[in-house]
Amino acid sequence: MHSTEVDTLPQKKRKTSLAIDFKKFWNWRSIILLIVNLAVAGIVLFPLIYAISMSLKAPSEVYQQDASFFPEAPVFSNYIDVFKTAPIATYIKNSLIVAVAITFSQIITSIFAAFSFHFLKFKGSSVIFAVILATMMIPGESVIVSQYIMVSGWGWVDSLRVLIIPFMTSALGIFLFRQALHSFPAEIYESARMDGCSNIRFIITILIPLLRPTIGALAVQSFLGAWNMFMWPLLVTNADEYRTVQIGVSMLNSVDSQSMVLMLAGVVICMVPSLLIFIFGQKNMIKGLTAGSVKG
Repeated sequence: MHSTEVDTLPQKKRKTSLAIDFKKFWNWRSIILLIVNLAVAGIVLFPLIYAISMSLKAPSEVYQQDASFFPEAPVFSNYIDVFKTAPIATYIKNSLIVAVAITFSQIITSIFAAFSFHFLKFKGSSVIFAVILATMMIPGESVIVSQYIMVSGWGWVDSLRVLIIPFMTSALGIFLFRQALHSFPAEIYESARMDGCSNIRFIITILIPLLRPTIGALAVQSFLGAWNMFMWPLLVTNADEYRTVQIGVSMLNSVDSQSMVLMLAGVVICMVPSLLIFIFGQKNMIKGLTAGSVKG
């Protein structure tokens, strides 16, 4: 009898602690925060849900006055018709090549530039870094005409290089890596140099593994920016073999209901890589953006 009472004491304490934790979690502040988060998530996801719903409707169902929000009978063949109407596969291939090339080039150039500004002390480094940061405040639209005149004079129009080379560096990437390097003591570099380690080897074997969160953050930002480019590809490409997916989707738009359905199906297709990159890279993106915010 005594042992039974002793055994029930931990269970009572456990139930009491669970009840207390439940009350602490479900207080008014948590409930209000949950409601606000759900409302914000609904506002953000509504355009995506609407696009998916419209892309699965029949063309005759789009402009009906009493049309429902969701399709009466999903028409999955709309996604097949997108590839038949325009060379979307070619556009996707071009966008992937451009986005991957820009992402890798921005990571490499940003790491080397940040390493030079942080570890290699040279005259005028602060001024040069300030000038690089100042370029972030210049809207791209203000220089797009002069850039077009320049690349047109070089004969780069209608090529993949005109979509890649102008974006091989990133002022934001240099800033992020330099801020992340502030948390690394200078003694690491000095010790490596005393052991005969070259700058290239130091960057590859020491810095890059330590900068993985920042690399992930810049990779997500660079890929999404390159994938969603519209104005520059529209200006410098005329042939279908060099156009990107954003331009291809816009070409599906017309005045009839059939083109509206196809355009929204193309929008959903073009959003898939962006969503996947963000979903799988958001953890590294948050870590990378906060790296160096508190100097160790």
